[in-house]
Amino acid sequence: MRFTIITHVEHKKVEGKYYAYLPYVREMNLWLNHVDEVEVVAPLCSGNISKIDTPYDHSNLKFRQIPSIQFTSLMHSVGSILKLPFILFSIFRACLKSDHIHLRCPGNIGLLGCFIQMLFPKKLKTAKYAGNWDSNSKQPWSYKLQQHILANTALTKNMKVLVYGEWEDQTKNIKSFFTASFRNNENVEVGERNYKGLLKFVFVGSLVKGKRPLFAIKVIQRLREHGVDACLELFGDGIMKDEIDNYIETRNVSNFIKVRGNQTTETLKHALMEGHFIILPSKSEGWPKALAEGMFFGAIPIGTKISCVPYMLGHGSRGLLIPSNIEKAVKIILDHITDENKLKEMSRLSCDWSRKFTLDTFEQEIVKLLKN
Repeated sequence: MRFTIITHVEHKKVEGKYYAYLPYVREMNLWLNHVDEVEVVAPLCSGNISKIDTPYDHSNLKFRQIPSIQFTSLMHSVGSILKLPFILFSIFRACLKSDHIHLRCPGNIGLLGCFIQMLFPKKLKTAKYAGNWDSNSKQPWSYKLQQHILANTALTKNMKVLVYGEWEDQTKNIKSFFTASFRNNENVEVGERNYKGLLKFVFVGSLVKGKRPLFAIKVIQRLREHGVDACLELFGDGIMKDEIDNYIETRNVSNFIKVRGNQTTETLKHALMEGHFIILPSKSEGWPKALAEGMFFGAIPIGTKISCVPYMLGHGSRGLLIPSNIEKAVKIILDHITDENKLKEMSRLSCDWSRKFTLDTFEQEIVKLLKN
């Protein structure tokens, strides 16, 4: 089988290998375990690989380079429009040779792939929609357009569209799916936490406005003002790094707020096993892996009521659902941390639920999709 991946994810080439964002490549390598040939259609950029980059693992991989595009300004838009004919032709040529077309959505390249795949109604196809599938949520028009094309069985034929969460009134090609980070053999025994002493909160994600790391920091500040012995470790990097560092310094909170940057998987696992809570107050999410990873090791998830987060948290039975208001969020946390038995039960339930979604289970589902 010749398997074609169409994605906006930027790649780097180092010593003959193609690297990209670790969670994405780790997932794609599971697909690639079951195909003979691979062609990746994606942008290629320069630069050194980082701790969160990893290479594809396949002996017969071809990379078809296309330019990245964006429409954030007039200049970028004009340049991107001029690139469109070449990108569309590149995607078309790759699909023409493919036995299985795999789109990564939402994204500008994924949108172009949505149009091109309509020319191949008989080919096997999958699309991974890694964003918020909630049709009532506020999203860019290009995301809405991708959802419309993918869900329209007259335009999109012979395709399974993998979405996060369970949604009503979906077309027959929409399949509720998940993502995973750990194997079955990583199901280490989780010790029972003590919730009467120092409460350790962990934030994992990009330091960008959409993830709201400052919101998480301010929640911990307010908890401490209420007499709660709490601390927070932030794992990740991003454009808000300097702003966060400055905030920590000027507010003199460095004794209980620590920014750890990007770390290895083992370091992150250790932090999650020690943490009492994993907090991610995002504005938008697909399947928030950070919450699922924390739950895997018994850290109680704290997330906002967006996308499939309420589904993941059992609508409050295995985690805390908070609003986008800091004071209200703090009140919800305060209302729960006094009941140690309830917290232990949440930790157990979250761990049990998350461990149903391992990489082993994920790979079994992928094999079914490839056979379709």
